[in-house]
Amino acid sequence: MRFVLKPLQWIYCIYAFALFISIMLLLFPFVIIASFLGRIRGGNAIFRICMVWADLWFPLIFVFPKRSYETPHDKTKQYIFVTNHISILDATILPKAFRQPVRPLGKVEMSRIPVFGFIYRKAIVTVDRSNAANRASSIRILKSIIGKGISVLFFPEGTYNETDQPLKEFYNGAFRVAIETQTPVKPVLFLDSYARLPYQNVFSLNPGRCRIVYLEEVPVEGLLIAETENLKEKVFEIMEKKLRDYSVKWMAPAQG
Repeated sequence: MRFVLKPLQWIYCIYAFALFISIMLLLFPFVIIASFLGRIRGGNAIFRICMVWADLWFPLIFVFPKRSYETPHDKTKQYIFVTNHISILDATILPKAFRQPVRPLGKVEMSRIPVFGFIYRKAIVTVDRSNAANRASSIRILKSIIGKGISVLFFPEGTYNETDQPLKEFYNGAFRVAIETQTPVKPVLFLDSYARLPYQNVFSLNPGRCRIVYLEEVPVEGLLIAETENLKEKVFEIMEKKLRDYSVKWMAPAQG
């Protein structure tokens, strides 16, 4: 049976990746036009174009992202969104997960990919984590974007969680920005992206559900910079507990 399923898996993946590129190329002229509208209007327009791309691609590859809300979510309000990072698929899920103006912080390396890199640079804020000056510049840009009424998004783990735990250690950046701008933190969980496409193997993509869970916001009103670590630990504990409650696939089984 394995010898039959493996070729089918490869055919499905090639089909999905071909669609990924085809839809991206189809929409690319609109991205170029939108890029002339400036960082704010143009960025919002490009993120909406990414929503169109996601709305076309996911149903055609039989992957079904679904948002759920543990508490009511106000799309008109600004947030510092934080989400777990466990799959190659996470970046593509963003336009399905967030249906409001938002700017993710993403690795600069991805911006070097032809065509995709152009869209990536215009839709997100890039960061080179190996360069302190670049990190500081990226944070300043994010704060400026928040000042324009747009939410921002962090993967606080920084890179893929390659452990068997719900989360790996968080960086401080998201929580420091939240306190400095007095913007509430909104944790969001990607529960099934690892099951759909583990980070270990790009040719392991498979169809199925892809749950996105919005948790209750964590207020930061009145917090001081000295409390950044406490805020980070609080959000980590909330997200870790919820991921354990949902028994996510990459997590090691409980002992005992």
